[in-house]
Amino acid sequence: MDQSSPDVRHQRFAELDPVVGYRLWALRSQVFVVEQAAAYLDLDGRDTETGTWHLWCADDVGMPVATLRVLDDSHVWRVGRVATARAHRGSGLAAAMMRDVVALCPDRAIVLDAQSHLRDWYAAFGFVVTGAEYADEDGIPHLPMRREVGGA
Repeated sequence: MDQSSPDVRHQRFAELDPVVGYRLWALRSQVFVVEQAAAYLDLDGRDTETGTWHLWCADDVGMPVATLRVLDDSHVWRVGRVATARAHRGSGLAAAMMRDVVALCPDRAIVLDAQSHLRDWYAAFGFVVTGAEYADEDGIPHLPMRREVGGA
């Protein structure tokens, strides 16, 4: 796969191939539960909601190596679960997915809770900090961020 222009796929839950879905959730568990030692239930019931988008990039054999989800929270879109397999980090996959989020969700503000060290990275997509830093239940510092409709 040409990493300079990654193929970002976006699908609703019902459109996901079962093997792809399994690999998306396995990737999220590897990154958040194992690598970040955050013991929480990743499968929170929101992946199957009709308004949820699953964005992902695949390797050369079609297996997911980066993913995020976008939740329909009525008045805003909510980005979360942004994860890239260790071997593919730094290759622009997450940035390509974020660009697609902005294009896919032009009608409402987009919000997210960014790990604090990624503040500037999300700012590059037009997100601004909207509140005080907080630590999640696993002690990881986060910042609430928002991108307005038509944001830079």
